[in-house]
This record gives sequence, structure tokens and C-alpha cells, in this order.
Amino acid sequence: MTVTVIAGCISCGLCTEEFPNLFRMNDDGVAEAISPQVPAGKEGEARQAEEDCPVNVILTA
Repeated sequence: MTVTVIAGCISCGLCTEEFPNLFRMNDDGVAEAISPQVPAGKEGEARQAEEDCPVNVILTA
């Protein structure tokens, strides 16, 4: 499974606070995936982050 953050992040920090093993804030102050490949066993967390994002910019595949 992969996870990406597309354009439109509002820097609310929800994903980085809830799932710090999957997301971080980059130098521009917006969220990004630490790695596009979701670590084994973290697929549920990636899906939850996608669901929780208030602006729907987290995508899993």
C-alpha cells in the first residue's frame, strides 16, 4: 500500500500528531508522507489518516 499527500494541505497537523510514524511536516510547513510505501501492519493507520484529513488530501492506494 502507498500513501501520499496531494496539494491542498492546510498544515493542521492532525496526521502528524495522530500518525507520526507515517507523516511529518516538511520545510514548507505542510504534511508529507515519511515514505510513500506504508510499513507492514500500518495500513489501517494510513486509511484512518485518509479518512480523518479535514481537507481530503491524503490518498492511499
